Amino acid sequence: MGEENTFASGRIPRIVIVDDHHLFRSGVRGELGDAVDVVGEAGDVDEAVRVISEQRPDLVLLDVHLPGGGGIEVLRRILPKHPEIRFLALSVSDAAEDVIGVIRAGARGYVTKTISGTELADAIVRVADGDAVFSPRLAGFVLDAFAATDAPPVDPELDRLTQREREVLRLIARGYAYKEVARELFISVKTVETHVSSVLRKLQLSNRHELSRWATARKLV
Repeated sequence: MGEENTFASGRIPRIVIVDDHHLFRSGVRGELGDAVDVVGEAGDVDEAVRVISEQRPDLVLLDVHLPGGGGIEVLRRILPKHPEIRFLALSVSDAAEDVIGVIRAGARGYVTKTISGTELADAIVRVADGDAVFSPRLAGFVLDAFAATDAPPVDPELDRLTQREREVLRLIARGYAYKEVARELFISVKTVETHVSSVLRKLQLSNRHELSRWATARKLV
């Protein structure tokens, strides 16, 4: 793939791959070959923050749905300290909410996992160079969210919640019991309780009934 995959600095981009599936990370490595220099991998938020902080890559290939708070949480913890690092989201999800959320958090691009190895290598180089790159269908979501005059405003209260806290919030607001939420999200009941407490504290609410009303008013249920 040679010189066409070098970016502005004249070298091959150094990247970190963040995804909770080891086999997928291995597959991406194989597809990209020598087009990039993979300097680290991570499978959850805390590991991602540690590896990215240690390696200071040019770009992070970031999954959106990630244990420990999701890709948005990685962005929130890294970008204030290392704004020079670029992030390219790579996800199975093509939901508008996921695309808009991760871009608002600071990612410079979003592509789906149906992308080919050659296309992904090109996207990595372009984002590392400062371009914004999106799978064609997803670009419309971003335009709608950021350019349209009737685009919904950013909700500062909702933006305070991590991806996992939003997932718990929606299920609780739909009437799920803590055990049902735990089963649905493959986490412990204690973890559900911790997330609910955090959501109530951040939103300054007193109980799950107020939480349900808050979520319903924002059409999150």
